[in-house]
Amino acid sequence: MAKKALITGITGQDGSYLAELLLGKGYEVHGIVRRASTFNRGRLDGIYSDPQLSETRLFLHYGDLGDGSLVRLLARLQPGEIYNLGAQSHVRVSFDNPEYTTDINATGTVRLLEAIRESGVKSRFYQASSSEMYGKVHEVPQTENTPFQPRSPYAVSKVYAYWITVNYREAYGLHATNGILFNHESPRRGEGFVTRKITRAVAHIKAGLQNKLYLGNLDAKRDWGYAKEYVEAMWLMLQQDQPDDYVIATGETHSVREFLEEAFGHVGLDWSNYVVQDPRYLRPTEVDLLIGDCTKARHKLGWHPKTTFKALVKLMVDADIALLKAHREGQIKVTS
Repeated sequence: MAKKALITGITGQDGSYLAELLLGKGYEVHGIVRRASTFNRGRLDGIYSDPQLSETRLFLHYGDLGDGSLVRLLARLQPGEIYNLGAQSHVRVSFDNPEYTTDINATGTVRLLEAIRESGVKSRFYQASSSEMYGKVHEVPQTENTPFQPRSPYAVSKVYAYWITVNYREAYGLHATNGILFNHESPRRGEGFVTRKITRAVAHIKAGLQNKLYLGNLDAKRDWGYAKEYVEAMWLMLQQDQPDDYVIATGETHSVREFLEEAFGHVGLDWSNYVVQDPRYLRPTEVDLLIGDCTKARHKLGWHPKTTFKALVKLMVDADIALLKAHREGQIKVTS
């Protein structure tokens, strides 16, 4: 009998990659999607178009981390693994909408953990934690033992979700694990995030469809990895006999300015001719430097990053160029 997994946030970047990974391993995959006026499942198109992946093993259910329908769903599905990837995940937006961010990211995690406890399902639980929790960092690099000092409503909500996951593990014996993932990008990254905003702009500027790119802090430094590799770490965490918490990172840090140099340079352009700093995109409180130490994941999970920073930037730029070309030719293009 196939293993069964439930993914919240399955239509997002990480959720779609994780669904592909699990389907490729023979899982029956269920995803929770919100009912919306627009159809937002483009990242899953590649699964539905590949009969070897989808067959009849991918099922979507309407639901929301903001409501109380989770107990019934878990009791009916009885998933062996639950991956909580659903979130309001945009840091800058969290300053504008802190209540919603808290309800989905923090209280939503409690709802899901309570649903597991109340339904009695024997599930292994993965919580998508974030490097943003470190905020104003206390040490470099950051490890599983580095104290958190969150600097945004998003980060605060993730700290709560982290500790409530630990609490349910200790209080109720749940197999509940936190993956503290540092920034991870791909061609499937949302267009409102700085990396994808840059690579999409590069494609449009190169094609003569855009003149300027407006950004906030160019000096912020992040540890950027490839999302497709990071979801494998999520799966590996839930294959362990004992639950634990793991940092997933590359161990390198690069500034937004460096990302611009690589992205524009890849198509022979000078980024300084096109980029304008706009205070509207600055955060009220900034996180200046993030760099993770994934030694624990290397030793216990056997996981390590494979895609370099430069390769990741080029991969994203090439994908956005191909996507733009497909759109202009009236074709449907699914990023890889």
